[in-house]
Amino acid sequence: MLNRLTILGVGLIGGSLARAAKEAKSVKEIVGWGRGDAQLRRALDLGVIDRAEPDLAAAVAGADMVVIATPISAMEEILRRLAGVLTDTAVVTDVGSVKGIVVEMARKTLADRLPRFVPAHPIAGDERTGVEASRGDLFARHRVILTPLKETDPDAVAAVRGLWQSAGASVDEMEVDHHDQVLAATSHLPHVLAYTLVDCLLQQEAGAEIFRFAAGGFRDFTRIASSDPAMWRDICLANREHLLTILSDFQSRLQTVMDMLQQDKADDLGELYARAKAARDRFKLERPEDE
Repeated sequence: MLNRLTILGVGLIGGSLARAAKEAKSVKEIVGWGRGDAQLRRALDLGVIDRAEPDLAAAVAGADMVVIATPISAMEEILRRLAGVLTDTAVVTDVGSVKGIVVEMARKTLADRLPRFVPAHPIAGDERTGVEASRGDLFARHRVILTPLKETDPDAVAAVRGLWQSAGASVDEMEVDHHDQVLAATSHLPHVLAYTLVDCLLQQEAGAEIFRFAAGGFRDFTRIASSDPAMWRDICLANREHLLTILSDFQSRLQTVMDMLQQDKADDLGELYARAKAARDRFKLERPEDE
């Protein structure tokens, strides 16, 4: 059990982790910090955190673990400020969707505290944002990927692993760059496609009618286009190298489908669809609540 957990950024992810830790009774006290007083007060009113602390140094004082759950664009400044106020034993971790850029920030700012830093990424979320959308079961039966560095203390990794397991998550470890390559394909590319499809249809002459008659398939495919645009802009830019690689591959395959349609290659198109269906059925990509 952790005596004190400090969460920097009590939104959907930070708030859900706080709720899960409370429900699991794995933490004695949870302190919240954020840039907006209103969000902190709301988190306190909802019982998500035990104490709201607007001063960063005060928020992390005596913390066994600090979780950075802010947008990636804010992390370097926070890491730099943390370096001067953390205790020697405090473990620092994050929830960023891109690990390479976060590790670069940590190497620039944490210096001799780097062994207590454990990069992490919970593969769970919601198109809704804010502490009001947080829930204690958000990570249940979802994966969390840890990308420890060669310098990372094993006991720090064990502590972060334990926290996420108490939240109901399955924890894996992965090399930093491999994580970013995999997530470019499985998370970042789908968001690009969803946003782009909605914007494409919006520009059509019959745009309003298209959306009025959209059914379940369109709704399911584009659900993630309701996610925070600024957050996903930053994620895509932070992982642009791997994202551009998979986008180029997808663009090539999309051209192949266009060629099949233009040349009336029914058999080839059918084989592609059958291959894709078989793969999706085999990997059982249902949401955990649907299993």
